[in-house]
Amino acid sequence: MRSERARLDRAVVQGFYDRMRVVAPAAYGAIERDRANDPGRPFPETACGRLAGSLDAAGLRALGMWAHHWCMRFYDDDTRVGLRLVREIAGRPGLGWTFDEVRWLLGESYAAGPAAAQRFTLPRAAAAELPPADLPELAADLPPGALPELAAGETDWRLAG
Repeated sequence: MRSERARLDRAVVQGFYDRMRVVAPAAYGAIERDRANDPGRPFPETACGRLAGSLDAAGLRALGMWAHHWCMRFYDDDTRVGLRLVREIAGRPGLGWTFDEVRWLLGESYAAGPAAAQRFTLPRAAAAELPPADLPELAADLPPGALPELAAGETDWRLAG
């Protein structure tokens, strides 16, 4: 983040980590079971799919944030199952993403660097739920170059890439 004004409050960030810690053991176990089994099965039949199906919107947001964070940190490991989980959560509209959650996701994505190719999948989907009036502030809060470049003809960075 570029300024103190833009920094997420420590209590807010700690709340994110507390929520992620609740889902982390089940998420890690589900990812490991899916890696060991047939990861090509239909998502609802996987351990990750069953876990995602058991959670409410707040739980899915926490699971998405954890999976996103895990994949960004271990992008060089075998994260196909984790990335599938992130894509599945990104594909679920109406989860009620907050401005601070999106800002945190984007900050994590930017920090991961370009080697983490899928790093903007979940933040883009989450940002799509924010009111358009929040987008300029969100973009202003991030370091220069943090948002992905727009492809030719696109007008919304949430859809880029």
